[in-house]
Amino acid sequence: MARIGNVKRETGETQIEVTISLDGTGKADVNTGIGFFDHMLNNFARHGLFDLTVKATGDLYVDCHHLVEDTGIVLGQAILMALGDKKGIRRYGNAILPMDDALILCALDLSGRPYFAYDLKFSQPMCGYFETAMTREFFYAVSYSAAMNLHFKMLSGENDHHIIECAFKAFAKAMDMATQNDERITSVLSTKGIL
Repeated sequence: MARIGNVKRETGETQIEVTISLDGTGKADVNTGIGFFDHMLNNFARHGLFDLTVKATGDLYVDCHHLVEDTGIVLGQAILMALGDKKGIRRYGNAILPMDDALILCALDLSGRPYFAYDLKFSQPMCGYFETAMTREFFYAVSYSAAMNLHFKMLSGENDHHIIECAFKAFAKAMDMATQNDERITSVLSTKGIL
């Protein structure tokens, strides 16, 4: 059965549609109007081996906040939809990923209970037209919309571009691990019987 999520969301500030296939090959078709954000989402798809389509427009004349946060909400909802009943998945994923000066740890649990912990630090307010502070808002939105427990730890890093890209790639690898099916898991990996 195909594990695909497709979610559309329209508000007075943004119009967003996301489609994700958890069993893809890393193909991405992303257009948000923010070049750096597109680059990060392309990295997420490529390194997680997810097929991802993101079409997002919004009030970028204000700033990038609404569009980035709302994209996180919709991506989280699409992930949750694609996971279905979560039977057979490994549930947990983690990665410690290096990128030049940056070393980022990402760990997650597709538990059905949202929680978010994050300690990335940046020296500049912007990467291109992307506000570095929006990194937190994006991942917070994903974690709560997908009902996942998501942790980031910055073990080292000086260059903001490297730190953010490393976080997206680490998230991709952790998600790939957590969403993989394990033939030993015949139901869900929980003593409760549901996730």
